[in-house]
Amino acid sequence: MPTLDRRQFSPSAARNRDPILAVLQRALPAAGLVLEVGSGSGEHAVHFARYLPALRWQPSEADPAALASITDWVAYSALPNLLPPLCFDLAAAHWPVDAADAIVAINVLHYSPWETTPALFAAAAGVLPAGGVVVCYGPYRRGGAHTAPSNAEFDEWLRGVDPRFAVRDLEAVEAQAQRCGFVLEEVVDMPANNLSLVFRRG
Repeated sequence: MPTLDRRQFSPSAARNRDPILAVLQRALPAAGLVLEVGSGSGEHAVHFARYLPALRWQPSEADPAALASITDWVAYSALPNLLPPLCFDLAAAHWPVDAADAIVAINVLHYSPWETTPALFAAAAGVLPAGGVVVCYGPYRRGGAHTAPSNAEFDEWLRGVDPRFAVRDLEAVEAQAQRCGFVLEEVVDMPANNLSLVFRRG
């Protein structure tokens, strides 16, 4: 480890990592490369790489402080299947990987402008094989309504941080995925009124 420890610690990542892992264990392929977009602190990447040793885990981020945190988490964990983070913007026209077997996006869509959602599925269609999966985790509105008062409060807070951020409508996300050849295979209820969405490429 470097003398200066730049690792970030997120209480929410510690709380939700095991429920998300349970979804990934059944949704992801047995082996291959998983691209995690918007990896944040890097704590999820370490946890998932540790418990999914047959998968190579590729974290990524655009924020410099988060990239530093991920880099130090990778060094600290010393896991052979956890790769150094890639620096890229999810909405960029060109992704830094030509192929992957699965894509994971945790707490990404609501912390991004809406344009990021169609960009995610358009790029995923270009790098995933037939049958490849995209797993998205976070809060979603269903039928045009929030699923809990806490999600409505969170949505208001998000819009205060950046007017382009918001809790997304599940149906709108699904429509974008369908346009790019993905089918919503599973909606999993998660703790704290979140959902895991499993999309599979046709």
